[in-house]
Amino acid sequence: MSFFNKMLASVGIDAVQVDTRLEKSSYAPGEDLKGVVHISGGSVDQKVDGIYVKLMTEYIQEKDDRKYNQSYTVAKIKVSDGLHVKQGEKLEIPFQFPLPLETPLTLSRQPVWIHTGLDIDYAIDPKDRDYIEVTAHPYAAVVLEAVSQLGFQFKGSTCEYHPRLGRGVPFVQEIEFYPGPGFSEVRELELIMFLEHDGLSLIVEVDRRGKGISGWMERSFDMDERQGRLMLDDQDLQQGPAYIAGILEDMIIRQAS
Repeated sequence: MSFFNKMLASVGIDAVQVDTRLEKSSYAPGEDLKGVVHISGGSVDQKVDGIYVKLMTEYIQEKDDRKYNQSYTVAKIKVSDGLHVKQGEKLEIPFQFPLPLETPLTLSRQPVWIHTGLDIDYAIDPKDRDYIEVTAHPYAAVVLEAVSQLGFQFKGSTCEYHPRLGRGVPFVQEIEFYPGPGFSEVRELELIMFLEHDGLSLIVEVDRRGKGISGWMERSFDMDERQGRLMLDDQDLQQGPAYIAGILEDMIIRQAS
């Protein structure tokens, strides 16, 4: 093979290419994500030191009164050790791994994607990006249905930088709701959910609708926001959304009063 072709391959032109194909496009945290990495050899033989896939997302971080989107690797999985890919060769490498419980839901267009790459000396790393939908884990689904049964309506969701609150990741996902008709004292409800293998913990924040001068002062000093914490184990969640709705209703009423 000519020196020219080797030089082209070293800068990523007509080099080894990867294409990851997932078994499906929608997953819930804790579920096994399965796929196959398809490898196509380029114009020259190339040594690949390793193949990896990353589960990635973004969060918002505020600095100097400006907000920035930061990419974050939730998990990195090595699919293959070193191999020698011959000119024009076709290879397929299957993989699977459980979607981490910290993976955010893809609400409000929250991006979550699989990034595939190769470790190749002195070369531009070929990259492949596949976006996925992340749906609610069964535990989270019970809580979200309970909120809906109370009449709250989804408003929006963001992943915000919060390294102290985040469990294993530097962010938390805040899910906001408009108040239901029976909660006139509530301006907004916000949930932060932390999945466990045997349950789910919650931060429940109520933004109260203050009245008059006292209400204005509360809003000015962020005193109109009240937080509560709640731990729901598997036994609680197995009793269904109506049972969880009763627990949440009592907490919200106490915080709003």
